[in-house]
Amino acid sequence: MEDKSTQPIGLFDSGIGGTSIWKEIHAVLPNEDTIYLADTANAPYGQKSKDEIIALSFKNTEYLLKQGAKIIVVACNTATTNAIKEMRSHFDVPFIGIEPAIKPAAIHTETGNVGILATKGTLSSELFHKTVAGFSGINFIEQVGFNLVTLIESGKINSPEMTALLQEYMEPMIKANIDYLVLGCSHYPYLIPQIKEILPETVKIIDSGEAVAKQTKAVLQQHGLLNTTPHKGTNTFYTNADTAVLQSIIGNDFKAEKTAF
Repeated sequence: MEDKSTQPIGLFDSGIGGTSIWKEIHAVLPNEDTIYLADTANAPYGQKSKDEIIALSFKNTEYLLKQGAKIIVVACNTATTNAIKEMRSHFDVPFIGIEPAIKPAAIHTETGNVGILATKGTLSSELFHKTVAGFSGINFIEQVGFNLVTLIESGKINSPEMTALLQEYMEPMIKANIDYLVLGCSHYPYLIPQIKEILPETVKIIDSGEAVAKQTKAVLQQHGLLNTTPHKGTNTFYTNADTAVLQSIIGNDFKAEKTAF
């Protein structure tokens, strides 16, 4: 049986957002090689149809598999909630998906009011509705993050436009007395500093990054794919659009490259 343990972990997202997931995985598994794919030319996914999201997810997966990926991390909530079932049935490779971390918020809320900030594609998905339905008695305040991904992908994380949108989206949640805010898009962790300035200090913000990293390690171990060599992993970042924003997010230790896929 072929030893695939030294092959890279493949990750994809509609853009730079999934780098928040990559950072958590890299911290937990620093000796693993990774290939990150930013499908920025097609961002955002959140406004696309289910069929479009499935087609893009298949295209991204095929590219990563050609690069030798041993496991695919779908570092995009919208792609996970709309396409992971189809991907798992089509490709013979382990998949890690990310979903809004609703369960810990629903279990630990004391006010019974939980805010969820996510894309339209995630909030309208069958998987999301199934998850929420499992927690009767909890009041979920759902908010589509219209234009947040577009601004992030344009390098406008700290812009006045971003601040205005976040204040608009947080206002109903503050009025509803939420004590947890679930971030349902891998782009949104980059907005946490601004969101914290708007929300009361008592509100806890939850994203999926750390849990995804632990799950990735567990699945690699389960399939005998964990890289046990002592070398420091190499990390490759590809985008099919301008590299500037991706480069600014990953920092000078890594290089963003433009490629067609």
